[in-house]
Formats: sequence, structure tokens, C-alpha cells
Amino acid sequence: MNTSSAFRALESYRQTQVQSRTPLELVVMLYDGALRHAAAARDAIVRNDVAARRDAVRKAIAIVSELQSTLDMERGGDLARELDRLYTYVNQQFMNASFKRDPVLVQQAIQVLETLREGWAAIATSGGAPAAPAR
Repeated sequence: MNTSSAFRALESYRQTQVQSRTPLELVVMLYDGALRHAAAARDAIVRNDVAARRDAVRKAIAIVSELQSTLDMERGGDLARELDRLYTYVNQQFMNASFKRDPVLVQQAIQVLETLREGWAAIATSGGAPAAPAR
């Protein structure tokens, strides 16, 4: 199998994974991706790898921004507003960490994301409705 066909097979597998998930499971997958990129950013800061840090921070911010953009502020009420505030905080931590080259700031963002992920995973596992519905 050459590299091109291996890449196509991997992409096909990923698409199947995404298409077979519930909306709540997809939210958990987004958190997993944000956490993976955040850890990569933290490690890149420690290694002083500027390119890897920039790439990982960019990807983590993009995922958190996607989660934030799906909040329904009208139907989600106070919970949606609190999630919005937390997502803003997390992205600010990522930006500050990248600028200051401080892995502690990334770790603080990771802790918030881990807590949120646990909550969404519990909702997804129980089959419950999301507390802050997406648009």
C-alpha cells in the first residue's frame, strides 16, 4: 500500500467514525482533539519548538472556537453563557501561553477542558440531552 492510498484509507476510516457518532459523542471527540493539541503545545513550549507550538496552539484554538460557535445562547441560558466564558478563557490561556512560552498556562487550559470533557462524556454515556443545545 503506497502512502497515498494509506492516507485515503485513513481518511475514509475517520469519516466513518464521525458519521457513526451521536452529536454528543462528536462533542467529546472535539474535546479529545483540543486536549491532544493542547498537550502537544505544552510539550512544544517545553522543547522550545516554535513551529510545533504555533501549529498545536492554532489547532487547539480552532477546536475550542468551533465548540464556542455552536453554543445556542438563547436556548442554552446560563449554562451556554458560562461555557462561552470558559471557552474564551481557554483560548486566552492558549494565546498567552504561546506568547509568553509558558507551559503552565497551557496546563491551566487543559484542566478546564478535561473537566468539561468529563461532563460531556457523562452526558453522552447516559444518553441524556445536552444542557446547552447547539444551534
